[in-house]
Amino acid sequence: MAFPKIKIFLCAAFSIILLISCQKKEHSVGFYYWKTIYKPDTISQKIVQELKSDALFVRVMDIDFTDNGIEPTPISPISFEQTVDQNQELIPVVFINQRIFTELDSLEIRGLAHKMIPFIAAKVKQGGKDAFKELQIDCDWTKSSRDKFFYLLEFLQTIPELNEVTVTSTLRLHQVKNMQTNGVPPVKKATLMCYNMGNLRQFGDHNSILNQQDLTTYLSGTLKNYPLQLDIALPLFDWYVAFRDQQYIGISKYIDQSDFQDNGLFTRNPKTELYILNQDLQKANLKKGDVIRHEFVTKEQLIATAKFLKKELQGKENRIIFYHLAPEVISNYSYADLQEVIAAF
Repeated sequence: MAFPKIKIFLCAAFSIILLISCQKKEHSVGFYYWKTIYKPDTISQKIVQELKSDALFVRVMDIDFTDNGIEPTPISPISFEQTVDQNQELIPVVFINQRIFTELDSLEIRGLAHKMIPFIAAKVKQGGKDAFKELQIDCDWTKSSRDKFFYLLEFLQTIPELNEVTVTSTLRLHQVKNMQTNGVPPVKKATLMCYNMGNLRQFGDHNSILNQQDLTTYLSGTLKNYPLQLDIALPLFDWYVAFRDQQYIGISKYIDQSDFQDNGLFTRNPKTELYILNQDLQKANLKKGDVIRHEFVTKEQLIATAKFLKKELQGKENRIIFYHLAPEVISNYSYADLQEVIAAF
């Protein structure tokens, strides 16, 4: 007579296990902030609060040579007009142009590292934080600059002021695919930049920001074996790529979607995102006949990317970081859109 009770107990236990296994894991959500003045707008603040974003990756400076200089210099450092929300961790990001490593020896790299730390700490304090727990170094290194960049990462982790700080690196798709030649950065964690994967300068109707075919080519079968913990950075931005006589002439900052609504100004190449300029456009320094390619990322593309990465990462923990926090970018997506993307991981 005890069998029915045992059966009921086993069914209940199985149901609980099934419920737990079906629950989606919570992902930590972050945003990049890539402007030179920190002054968050209401649209950005609203989406941060709705998504319960707990991390803000703030580009505090670039490091590069000046036009006539031979010494690495802070370029376009950020200024804080407001402090970062108390519920968000401020993670400083330093972008380093890989060309500086062609001129530096190991002693100069150590000197650079020592100069970086007080500069970064001062910027973090301007942002309203007493300390930082993570420092991200962003560099699109290649085989020729790899060793010196890796040396910088290693040396930063020996500096006493960074004893309580996790030094992390960014990671491009080609660096994952060609792991044997490009090496693995000497850090515990990296952020995989899932954008800017195509040929921006090539004329044609393609999307250089996010392309599923390129994503598959670079990451399929390789990502699951990558030896570092990975955060995932996804693009929310768009841009207008200009061509003259099918030759790349730059990204225009003086065109927006409203210009394409003027049929007298632009003619759209059917079924593409190519727009032909019908007259000179002085505000953008463009000429009649120039072609503009509007590149953007849809919610559906982001969801497809998330599903692909989920399969390749095979359950590994990761933070989702959106690039980047600016009203003209964020306003193209609703809370529900971004929540769908996050839920797809």
